[in-house]
Amino acid sequence: MSASPLRPSSLINTVYGAFLRRLGGWTSIADLITLMGELDVDGPAVRSAVSRLKKRGVLEPERRGATGYRLSPAVLPVFDEGDRRIFASLEPADLADGWAMAVFSVPESERSHRYQLRTRLSWLGFGNIAPGVWLAPGRLLEDARLGLSDYVHVFAAEYAAFSDLPGTVGSWWDFQAIQSQYARFTDTYAPLAARLPGCPAARLPGCPAARLPGWPRPGPSQAPTRRSATTCPCSPSGGACPTWTRACRPSCCRRTGTP
Repeated sequence: MSASPLRPSSLINTVYGAFLRRLGGWTSIADLITLMGELDVDGPAVRSAVSRLKKRGVLEPERRGATGYRLSPAVLPVFDEGDRRIFASLEPADLADGWAMAVFSVPESERSHRYQLRTRLSWLGFGNIAPGVWLAPGRLLEDARLGLSDYVHVFAAEYAAFSDLPGTVGSWWDFQAIQSQYARFTDTYAPLAARLPGCPAARLPGCPAARLPGWPRPGPSQAPTRRSATTCPCSPSGGACPTWTRACRPSCCRRTGTP
């Protein structure tokens, strides 16, 4: 759950990735504006976000009796990866598996790519250990090869010296912030999760929240985010996050099919 309003582009990504992708991946811009209006996003903001997603190669214009946009085939593997990472339960990482290290350097003339790379690496579950140097549990090595640009070099690494690794890892990820996201989500939706066994529709992957009886309609600042489901390295064994007081991916998150 995000503490700040979600950007229109993030909401549009969710609409396409979670729902429209299963329905052919296309919708008219008029219908998209109507739908986003239900999430308190106005038309100009939707058009601006769609334009940015088009420039990034996420959406492609296509006319089917009306002007609309479809998901680019190039991003489908990224959304498939997201399904696995968001809706599947991840076992805790093992320090013995080593690390995936990503190193990048972006020319000043293309510094806008830095933000995109940092966002992508954070989404994958990488922690920032130094400027331009990011680290993740070794099991994410294959994930790191998908969707990263030519500016990134990815290595399989092992830690050799000179500090207490479990304690040091806590400085690379903000475990307190991640824990707070899970806690807020659990506190808000645990009562609903307790009633889910009686709702057959709730067992369908990607079931729209609005169709679930009793599900509170979230505003943009309350909408559950997928971010916490992917940024947490899931408590590497060996006490890497000693302050974690709730299990990573709480049971109610798994039962609702959400982060």
